[in-house]
Amino acid sequence: MTLNWGHKLTIGFVAFASMIVYLVVQSMNTRYDLVSKEYYKEELQYQQVIDGTSRANQLSSHTTITQKNDKLTVQLPNEMQQKTITGNILFYSIDNSQKDKKIPLQIDGNGAQTIDSRSFISGRYTAKIGWESSGVQYYTEVPVTIH
Repeated sequence: MTLNWGHKLTIGFVAFASMIVYLVVQSMNTRYDLVSKEYYKEELQYQQVIDGTSRANQLSSHTTITQKNDKLTVQLPNEMQQKTITGNILFYSIDNSQKDKKIPLQIDGNGAQTIDSRSFISGRYTAKIGWESSGVQYYTEVPVTIH
């Protein structure tokens, strides 16, 4: 059976329309995770993050996060020991916003906090730690790989 030019044209249009429908369906099913749902609002307050980072960098040591077995230990700099501290830790996952976890900062007298890592999905995170001590705000980011 031979196809004349009308059949070939119809097959071409159907193939093109099918490709367009496929691309539309694929684009509708793609997830786009934003760093923040209120990106522009937070951008206006970003100077506070810059100032907090500068203050945290001036401390005698950096904030560290270590994992041992099923526990994560967040250790703030030595200057934060025996002080009243309020703040939060955001474990930010760059590849999936559903893995993000925000935890209130509850530091003991040694400037450390222990977190159960079993509630996390394994992967790479950036721990965004913001805290306030004696009316001064600090901010730091620590890369973490949770096993």
